[in-house]
Amino acid sequence: MAHVLDRPIWNALATRDAALAEGGALARRYDPSIVPFAAARDDSRESLAALAALPRPGEFMALAEPDAAPPPPGFVVVRAGPAVQMTLADAPDPVADARIEQLTESDAAEMLALASLTQPGPFTLRAQALGDFFGVRIDGRLAAMAGERMKQEGYTELSGVCAHPDFRGRGLARLLSVFVARRILARGETPYLHAWADNVAAIRLYDSIGFQTRTMLNFAIIRAQT
Repeated sequence: MAHVLDRPIWNALATRDAALAEGGALARRYDPSIVPFAAARDDSRESLAALAALPRPGEFMALAEPDAAPPPPGFVVVRAGPAVQMTLADAPDPVADARIEQLTESDAAEMLALASLTQPGPFTLRAQALGDFFGVRIDGRLAAMAGERMKQEGYTELSGVCAHPDFRGRGLARLLSVFVARRILARGETPYLHAWADNVAAIRLYDSIGFQTRTMLNFAIIRAQT
């Protein structure tokens, strides 16, 4: 029987994130101003055609599926490759740090600047529509952050984990990852995450926290040709 995380984007858009979905019964995407994730219901010709019809010319879609597939006609691949999907197997001890603060819409521009610099994955000014984000400031600057992204039944994705290069080596990414993961656990849900398979440093960090690789997915960022 297929696991709900085998096709995380579709199973989020069809359930807990349905209010954020565009599309219909065959294919859906998030509002691209929030995140460019999209998915077809299945691999049928009709569903794939509905997926290809979602974006306007020049728009991006990010796909995460068990099997690699060529892009639909009229799309170019911007980036593609394997990614690990990890779920929390061993709960880390709670953390307490007075520096941790919840980020708000007033922090969105600074969050986007940090994400653009560190490239933790697709990130937009409206990323907070998907869930809460938390950060640590040092000398008034946003030094690190982490938050939530996709949600399926029983699961919430840890995402947006990054630390400014000026403040790396201080354990901030780990601190915030544990903090957000513990919040997800407190709701009775299982935290999970994705990382490019070649991002060895990130995978090592998550492994040290208690995450274990559940499966490999094929990620692709594609753009509709103009």
